Amino acid sequence: MTETQGSSVEPSREVRKWAMLCHLMALVGLLGNGIGFLLGPLVVWLLKKEDHPFVDDQGKEAVNFQITMLLAVLISVPLMFVIIGIFTAILAVILMIILPIFAAVRTNDGIMYRYPLSIRFIK
Repeated sequence: MTETQGSSVEPSREVRKWAMLCHLMALVGLLGNGIGFLLGPLVVWLLKKEDHPFVDDQGKEAVNFQITMLLAVLISVPLMFVIIGIFTAILAVILMIILPIFAAVRTNDGIMYRYPLSIRFIK
C-alpha cells in the first residue's frame, strides 16, 4: 500500500483518476488556448477538492507548479534582451511538458507527487 496523507489506505481508482487529471489538464491547456495550462488544473481541483484529500493535495500541487512556471516565463521575457531569458523560457516550457506527465504517472500509482522548483502559493 502507498502512503497518502499519513494513512496507509491507497486512494481508489476514481480518486487517482481525478488527481491525475489535475496534472494532465495542464498539458491540454498548454496545447489549447495558451492560458489553459493554469486554468485546467485549477478547475479540476476546485471541482473535486472536497471529494478526497488526495485530489485536494495533488490539485494544489499542480496549480502551484503552473503558477511557478507562469512566473518563470514572465520573468524570462525581459531577460530575453540579455539572451539568458531565451534559455530560461525554453527550460520552463520543457518543464511544463515533462513534469506533469511524470506527476500524472506517479499520481495514477497512488503516490503523492511533489514538483521540484515549485513555490507553494496554495497550502
